Amino acid sequence: MTRTVTPAPSPRAAPTPVQLMDQLAQAAAGYYRNFAVVAAKRGLTLMQGKMLSLLRQPMPMRTLADLLACDASNVTGIVDRLEAHELVRREADPADRRIKMVMLTEEGERTVRLIRAELMSMLSGLEELGEDERATFQHLLSQVFPAVTSS
Repeated sequence: MTRTVTPAPSPRAAPTPVQLMDQLAQAAAGYYRNFAVVAAKRGLTLMQGKMLSLLRQPMPMRTLADLLACDASNVTGIVDRLEAHELVRREADPADRRIKMVMLTEEGERTVRLIRAELMSMLSGLEELGEDERATFQHLLSQVFPAVTSS
């Protein structure tokens, strides 16, 4: 009687950098779809919600434009609308009065907490990662970020 031997599965080939970035982009797109839904529940656009979430501390409008990858005039319009909702305020930088700093109001801070809490409830898959896995993921992302922002 002849016995058939099944070969061991070959190890999966490591993904290319482009494949990794495509997968990261898909994950980010899904996250921002959820973010847009959560922001809309509070009468905000995705960009308004993103700006609020970036304002952990007062920030110059130019820095916000860079972080949001948009024109400074677009940031002015977003800040105008957020000011109208009393979620942010603008103040001159004490070190250079030409620079306008944007900061959250108390209502803006409350809105950010609500948005983050709702987003966290949608990210249950990440909760299943152990602390070591999350630390490794953060470390890997910290290596990816400079590579994609250096150009």
